[in-house]
Amino acid sequence: MINGVNGVNPLNNVQNLRKTENAANVKSSSDTVSVSPEAEKMAEAYYMDKIAQETPDVRADRIAEIKEKIKDPNYLSDSVIKSAADNFLSAIGI
Repeated sequence: MINGVNGVNPLNNVQNLRKTENAANVKSSSDTVSVSPEAEKMAEAYYMDKIAQETPDVRADRIAEIKEKIKDPNYLSDSVIKSAADNFLSAIGI
């Protein structure tokens, strides 16, 4: 049995010495991460999909602008109607 002398425990000194020695033996190294080109493409596709889901389908600012234009009786001319119809048909592939 080992008893402390004047309140000092000799085992604590040995344990502390071992902790210091073990800490000195630890080698520091930096971690590295490498990402494959396929993973980069998948991450970009995921990001683009997330943006597409968060983007509203209806552009309220454009709708308000067009509503104001339609209120003007001079705006609805034959050329505007033909241009709108052509744009609509080309958008749906006709």
